[in-house]
Amino acid sequence: GHVQLLPPQHVTLLSKDFEMILTWSPGEGSPPDVTYTVRYKSQDHMDKWIKVPHCKDIPRTSCILTCMFSNIYIKGRAQVKAVSGQLQSPWVKSQFKDYFSKVELAPPVLILNVKEKLIQVNASFPLPTCVENLSLKYELNHWEAGSEDKKKYEGYRKDSVTIDTTALGNTHCFSARSIYESIDLKHSKFSQPVCVPLNHRG
Repeated sequence: GHVQLLPPQHVTLLSKDFEMILTWSPGEGSPPDVTYTVRYKSQDHMDKWIKVPHCKDIPRTSCILTCMFSNIYIKGRAQVKAVSGQLQSPWVKSQFKDYFSKVELAPPVLILNVKEKLIQVNASFPLPTCVENLSLKYELNHWEAGSEDKKKYEGYRKDSVTIDTTALGNTHCFSARSIYESIDLKHSKFSQPVCVPLNHRG
């Protein structure tokens, strides 16, 4: 009987939370000890596949490739093979993608600084190091707890929004989403609301 290891299935290069990730699922009848090795190439060096050091002989079925590609405009692809003992499966390739047009955003993390008569809101973005300079904006929603009436603010990533709380009562909630303009305008989901009680003394 000829024993062979079936290749990984559903090999996909996708983006999630500012990362580029290769995902796959185990080939049919994969043994429990199967591991995977990933290589990639991008369109500026088409002649050779390059090893991904952090994705060699890994048991998991995904590999983060964000900072492997030389820049965000160049399309890249990856391939993965399964290994078990002496057996190796054939390589399976993903499609080509580039970061610039395919990136999917994560919501910003809101940092609230509550002072006596104002709240200062800053947004921090969970970006991988190689794309720290993306020019991102954020849209901020502000509302009083229990009210449907939301005020919207928009700012670039380094901007802070200052809200005068003198005339405001009770508890105030904030939520924001990231905005990125590539080929079209992209938005992340809104972040989980953060609420702060305002204790105004008369």
